[in-house]
Amino acid sequence: MAAEVDVVKNKQVLLKDYVTGFPKESDMIISTENTISLKVPENSSGVLVKNLYLSCDPFMRGLMRKPAPNSRTPFPAYKPASPIYGFVVAKVVDSSHPKFKKDDLVWGLAGWEEYSLIAETDLLFKIEHTDVPLSYYTGILGLAGITAYGGFYEVCNPKKGEKVFVSAASGAVGQLVGQFAKLTGCYVVGSAGSKEKVDLLKKKFGFDDAFNYKEEHDLDAALKRYFPDGIDIYFENVGGKMLDAVLQNMNMFGRIAVCGMISQYNLDEPEGVKNLMWLIHKRVNMRGCSAAEYYPLYTKFLDLMLPHIREKKITYVEDIAEGLESVPAALAGLFRGRNVGKQVIVVACE
Repeated sequence: MAAEVDVVKNKQVLLKDYVTGFPKESDMIISTENTISLKVPENSSGVLVKNLYLSCDPFMRGLMRKPAPNSRTPFPAYKPASPIYGFVVAKVVDSSHPKFKKDDLVWGLAGWEEYSLIAETDLLFKIEHTDVPLSYYTGILGLAGITAYGGFYEVCNPKKGEKVFVSAASGAVGQLVGQFAKLTGCYVVGSAGSKEKVDLLKKKFGFDDAFNYKEEHDLDAALKRYFPDGIDIYFENVGGKMLDAVLQNMNMFGRIAVCGMISQYNLDEPEGVKNLMWLIHKRVNMRGCSAAEYYPLYTKFLDLMLPHIREKKITYVEDIAEGLESVPAALAGLFRGRNVGKQVIVVACE
């Protein structure tokens, strides 16, 4: 006689409809209608997980938009009335995959719900080191960390004494890039959108200086004030007017790592960039970077990061919200700069 399989309610976060402009809390729905079996289906190589932490990330905004015909993106768009997805930290409940077993801790891509059945395990990583907070695998040891590492070290190739500018510097990626720069022996300045965040950059993360871009009427003048001898490395998280101003202030053979352009994500028509000719004049290398490119370096990345975290040479700030019910406010708030540090949702205790 076959063993009885537990079937449980599975609370989920659904996208109500495609989003235009800034996401609102009302664009998402908390549903308790779905149920899920706590066993992986037979003849499947899937992994069933219980989600513990969710990672709010800027790339999720693009998935809320109605996809253009024949569009090619790394991740498929969300579907109205279906669960959204993103990066999570989770515990394995059941598995028929040889790499994962019951009670393993993992991080990777999954639905935003209490339990997720993961069929595609290419973006699922086993957590081997549990002497650091598990929530760190949503950020400093997860997507944000590997993005900062690859973008700064692989794209920017920093050298001691160089001058580094980081926009959106208090965010999940920016706060790490600034600290990598200091560990390399660089001079680093960050921009952020409030006095609280500027103070965090200077007092918590060790930036040499920082400024509130909302208080600067002339970004070109602001950059000349903080970088009178020009910028060698720019880590781009913002785009738009900030990128235009930076291009005029780059030094010869400078490097720009383009990680994101959050100022553009909620616009129907993205702003144009006027100063691209400076790439030619100053022989600047501007290159996009994405976490997926650096996943093969994950072990090397951990070898660098874990000692720094244990020895408190790198610090990380998280903005914690509790429960799936907090997702709409937290995710919508991400695009209005309401979070201070990495935005994390706690779904369940381990």
